[in-house]
Amino acid sequence: MKRLFTALSLAASAQLCMAAPPAPVPVKLTVDAAKVQGPMTPIWAWFGYDEPNYTTAPNGKKLLGDIAALSPVPVYVRAHNLMTSGDGSYALKWGSTDMYSEDRDGKPVYNWTIIDRIFDTYIERGMKPLAQIGFMPQALSQRPHPYQHRWQPGTRYEEIMTGWATPPNDYDKWAELIYQWVRHSVARYGQQEVESWYWEVWNEPDGHYLIAPDTKLEYFKMYDYAADAVKRALPTARMGGPHTAGAGRFMDDFLEHVLRGKNHATGKTGAPLDFVAFHAKGSPKLVDGVVRMGMDMHFKRLDQGFALVEKYPELKGVPVIIGESDPEGCAACGMATNPENAYRNGTLYSSYTAASIAREFDLAARRGVNLIGAVNWSFEFEDQPWFAGFRDLATNGVNKPVLNVFRMFGMMKGERVAVGGDQAYDAARIMAEGVRGPRTDINALASRDNNSIAVMVWNYHDDDVIDAGSPVELRIAGIPAKQVLMRHYRVDNDTSNSYTAWKRMGAPASPTAAQIAELQKASELAQVGATSTLKTTNGSALVKMQLPRQAVSLVILSYK
Repeated sequence: MKRLFTALSLAASAQLCMAAPPAPVPVKLTVDAAKVQGPMTPIWAWFGYDEPNYTTAPNGKKLLGDIAALSPVPVYVRAHNLMTSGDGSYALKWGSTDMYSEDRDGKPVYNWTIIDRIFDTYIERGMKPLAQIGFMPQALSQRPHPYQHRWQPGTRYEEIMTGWATPPNDYDKWAELIYQWVRHSVARYGQQEVESWYWEVWNEPDGHYLIAPDTKLEYFKMYDYAADAVKRALPTARMGGPHTAGAGRFMDDFLEHVLRGKNHATGKTGAPLDFVAFHAKGSPKLVDGVVRMGMDMHFKRLDQGFALVEKYPELKGVPVIIGESDPEGCAACGMATNPENAYRNGTLYSSYTAASIAREFDLAARRGVNLIGAVNWSFEFEDQPWFAGFRDLATNGVNKPVLNVFRMFGMMKGERVAVGGDQAYDAARIMAEGVRGPRTDINALASRDNNSIAVMVWNYHDDDVIDAGSPVELRIAGIPAKQVLMRHYRVDNDTSNSYTAWKRMGAPASPTAAQIAELQKASELAQVGATSTLKTTNGSALVKMQLPRQAVSLVILSYK
């Protein structure tokens, strides 16, 4: 009997030990489509890259076509090296158009062939240039030799600074070149088209990109001459800057100069400023072998720039463009030389992109600024290994998971509406501490138009770890219909993910044609399940999902 009692006790204990753990408590998110927060401005529909000659490469044309197709509005494209001398060959952080040279007598020779090919590629796809006046043609450089840099990942960044990075040796010739470029653009594309572009001067003059004893003085002079030339060629053109690397004293002094200072070109007070632009980057690092993102630093730099714009009453309502808004600063630094950049192939990049772009609306509203664009500085790199960890949207013609988040943004339109959640970080908290605690940031961005409500939901954490995530209950209120059609799209480790598909193949260095076709299929934005019909109760519907860590979902409810 004692043995039987012991056996029964052991069996009962085993059953208790084997009992399933309690189900996790769902994270609750709410959307109220009746509470409008502001316009769903397509701030995400802006892209940029260093190497302009990738534009006309086959993979570049394909990617530009894919980017244009995902957006219901014209996409703006910003590229460096549009005025740089050379034969049009591409290299990392390099490009050229040979727009300007001089004959034996020092007279200008203008050549629009390569720049026309680049801009034609944009215009044919309904895209628009954020046209950068830079860099310095060799014939106008104050230090023409050496001119082209030979930088490679892993070498010192300062090695980039060669003859292309100086102010002009003749401001009048430089201004005339700009004037002729704008006039040529109007003749080729029409005044109405060019009026819809944005023109800017240089890139990060407060950083590595301008060689001068007094970079601030020279940049202000360059801006004044360039802005005057652009406006003489097309008075209705839109001109702005300064595209500084950060929002510090340089940017502050620039704003003071263009608003109240003496113009170097005209002698009058101030200079044209149709928009303000600055850059903001994060700062990832390795912690115990795991990539940890620096979204807190990214947001602090965004807020610093918005605060400077807010400082000047004259800039109330002036458009603001974040000329480069990224997790870090070197798109051409792959993970072989910078292991902290390993986040770029997988879903950490896509969830970071969703979470950061969504909060840019809040950061701008906090300072009362008119944010119209946030340039994602990533494109594609020719002649590089598959998934080498560059900050790009595609590798060897195959789109990466992050591009699918932009496809999701492209399906959101109309007005932004109120969201809430019991595990959501707000922008202020992320600025203060990042997303580094035991809880992830599960939050949403929602929009509505006359016939639909779209909700983007993400499960983000700064640390590059993937797990099963959390169950989520998404309650959507304010639906003006008794029933809706629901579509659910997803980017996660197994869905809409060419990188995972490539790894499952064994990470081939040279995929076969059949493998590339499979990768192309895996790179598309996938719908989860079939389109379904949901009935609403008092204008409300409940959507349940399991959301893995670093995953992004888009739920669209459509109705008549």
